[in-house]
Amino acid sequence: MTTIRVAVVGCGAIAQRRHIPEYAANANVKLVAFVDPLLDRAKKIADAYGAEAFASYEEMLEKVKPDAVSVCTPNYLHAEVSIAAANAGAHVLVEKPMASTDEEAAAMIEAASKNNVHLMVGHNQRLMPPHVKAKAILKTGALGRVLTFRTSFGHPGPEAWSVDGRDSWFFRKPEAIMGAMGDLGVHKSDLMRYLLDDEVAQVTGFIGTLDKKDTDIDDNSTCLLRMKSGAIGTLVASWTYYKGEDNSTVLWCENGVMKIGTDPKDQIIVELRDGTVEKYNVGAISTNDKQETSGVVDAFVESIVTNTKPAISGEEGRKSLAVILAAFESQATGKVINL
Repeated sequence: MTTIRVAVVGCGAIAQRRHIPEYAANANVKLVAFVDPLLDRAKKIADAYGAEAFASYEEMLEKVKPDAVSVCTPNYLHAEVSIAAANAGAHVLVEKPMASTDEEAAAMIEAASKNNVHLMVGHNQRLMPPHVKAKAILKTGALGRVLTFRTSFGHPGPEAWSVDGRDSWFFRKPEAIMGAMGDLGVHKSDLMRYLLDDEVAQVTGFIGTLDKKDTDIDDNSTCLLRMKSGAIGTLVASWTYYKGEDNSTVLWCENGVMKIGTDPKDQIIVELRDGTVEKYNVGAISTNDKQETSGVVDAFVESIVTNTKPAISGEEGRKSLAVILAAFESQATGKVINL
C-alpha cells in the first residue's frame, strides 16, 4: 500500500467538512500537516490527527515536504499556494474556483507540468452519483440531442456554512475576488461542460449584489450560455435562496426531458415524448445541510497512487473558470462574450 503524506492549507469549512474527513477515511493517506493563519485553528485539528500545525505554508512546505497538498484557502491565494506546492514537488488538489484569472490558472498548470506533479480541481458536481448516471443516460442517445437547459445552484449564503459566519473572507472582495459565481456558478459551468461533453461558445452575464448588506461581492447571477453544439440555456448562482437550497438541472432534449435534483426521492426523472417516465434513485447530491462524500479526495489519491492524470485536471478547471470570467466581462461591458 502506498502511503501519501498530505498537508491541508486552510482549515476553514471546506477543509473541516470535506477534505480532512475524506483524507482520514482513505487508507492510502497520512495527514501530516495543517496550515492556517489562525494557528490555534490549525493546531486543534493537527492535535486530533497527530500532525504538525503551521501558520505559514512556506514554512510547512520547507519543513514537512508533503507528497500532496490540499489548497482550501480564500480564493485569492489558490494560485499562489498551488504553485508553491508544485514547486516543492507536491501534488495539488485545489478548491474551486481554481484561480482568480486565466493567467493564474495557466501558471498553475505550467507549474504542475514543470514539476511532474498532478493538479486537480475540486469540482465535485461531476462526481455526484446523479450526475454520473445522468451522463450515462445521455450517452445512450435515447433522449437525442440536448436542445436547451437550465442549471441552478443557490442557497442562503456562506453565513451558515463558513466557520467565521458573516465575518468570513467570502464577503471581502480582495480575498474572495468573486462571490456566488465563484462559490456556486463555477460548479455549474463545469457540470454543463461535463454532462453535455461540449464547450461553452458564448456567454452573457447579469451579475449583481442584490441583498447582502455591507459588501460589494456578488450574491446573484443569471447567465445565458450557448454551447458549441448550438444548445442554449441558463446558469443561475445565488446566495439569496433564503427558503432553502436548490441544486438542480433540467435538460430539454429532442426526445424528452431529463430532470436532475428536482425531486427529493428520485434524483433523476426522464420523461420521454412517447409518455414513458423513468425514475432513478441513485444517491443524493451533496448539500450544505446534508454533506455527502464528494469523491474528490478519493479520485485525487487514486490519481497519485496509479500515476494517472486526474479526470478533473487543471486544464478542465481552467475551461470552467473561463465561463465565469466571461460572465463578469459581459456584466462589465454589456456585451456577449465569445469564448
